[in-house]
Amino acid sequence: MSNRMLIQNSSMVIGGRVVDGDLRVVGNTISTIAEGGGLSADSGEVIIDAEGLFLLPGAIDPQVHFREPGQPEKEDIGSGSRAAAAGGVTSFLDMPNNFPAATTLKAMQSKIDSAARNAVTHHGFFIGATPNNVSDLQDAVGTPDNPSPTDGVCGIKVFMGSSTGDLLVHQQKHLENIFANTGGIIATHAEDEDRLNERWPEFQHRTDIAAHAEWRDDTCALMATQRASALAKDHDHRLHVLHLTSGIEADWLASNKGDLITTEACPQHLTFDDTDVERIGTRMKMNPPIRYSHDRDTLWKRLKDGTIDCIATDHAPHTLENKNLGFPKAHSGMPGVETSLPCMLTHASEGMCSVTDVARWMCEGPANVYGMEGKGRLAEGYDADLILVDMETRRVIEDSDTWTRVGWSPYAGCELTGWPIYTIVDGQVVHQRQRDGPLRGTAVASAGSTGRPLRFR
Repeated sequence: MSNRMLIQNSSMVIGGRVVDGDLRVVGNTISTIAEGGGLSADSGEVIIDAEGLFLLPGAIDPQVHFREPGQPEKEDIGSGSRAAAAGGVTSFLDMPNNFPAATTLKAMQSKIDSAARNAVTHHGFFIGATPNNVSDLQDAVGTPDNPSPTDGVCGIKVFMGSSTGDLLVHQQKHLENIFANTGGIIATHAEDEDRLNERWPEFQHRTDIAAHAEWRDDTCALMATQRASALAKDHDHRLHVLHLTSGIEADWLASNKGDLITTEACPQHLTFDDTDVERIGTRMKMNPPIRYSHDRDTLWKRLKDGTIDCIATDHAPHTLENKNLGFPKAHSGMPGVETSLPCMLTHASEGMCSVTDVARWMCEGPANVYGMEGKGRLAEGYDADLILVDMETRRVIEDSDTWTRVGWSPYAGCELTGWPIYTIVDGQVVHQRQRDGPLRGTAVASAGSTGRPLRFR
């Protein structure tokens, strides 16, 4: 395969602007950006005529659950990476709530090795916190006085409330130990376990899905976010609050997050509300839940004012067989890695935001939060992770169009735009679509042929 590529005539998203021009790749790096165009093809270069397409940095999904090891019927690193590439995601950060849970550096290395064999995108992995594995966490990320990030290990995941899997750290003494004695960044699932347990008897006999958001209410989320934020400030530790869902959390963080704390929102919480959950059913069941229209509206407000730093999907696939069990038996979680970019670009096409906003939230934002080297921007010297998207064509997605192993999407039946025509990782095309061809597109790269462990500052 050629190690040189020239993309001509695209609308490039650079520094908050959209400018027409050309971009050249040499090896795995952006070599030249020519605003206004004018670059001539060299011998042996791969040429892409991107007339009518927007050129963005590769999207980064900083929260996925690719279910490896333990649940290959739902997803593994290879299938999840394929789905990511189909959606324009060129780097992902994967969660540790596997079977067995990934709570040691040895387990991290096993996942990194699997990604080297099977992924087609860049990759990073969270190590899972338990009540008694601080020494394992230190092996992966270092201590406050001696932070030592490991390539491919992006940070520590703390489940403060029960969700999928058996990782849970909610007692204060264990949380204090983790925040006081580890380096890096702690990402937390912020729901208060004690409140969940106290309220469960009131809801355990309900079979209507509305009970899910009522049980895991916004107070449950706010209590955990406030508690984690206090720990971060007490111990001068970086904290990332995952999948923000409630308006009261977002408003509280707007005044209280400071420089140590970052947060994210998911496309589904910016798109759907309780009426959609009632209409669609357990495909929409997730933790924390999709809430109400006022929560969605506040998340948009806080995304636009900078309180929310980036977009993530919480891609958490379960089989349709499980989802069809109904509430409350159906597991919580939904696929999303291959629809997140089109979903957000559809919002841009409808005037909720701009294409440059989407690039800031889905490319630059995650790279900044996690300190990823060479990612998130179209800039000379940065890695050649690129996506060319079609903002003119609207397509209805169906379950059969997906690459995720579970074979369904919560967006089935929705008309979206912004589908990636080319997804490029390290200067190599890994996924491709034709504007008038099958929406699923074509996987181009072979497993393990491109993509590297992410490096973190």
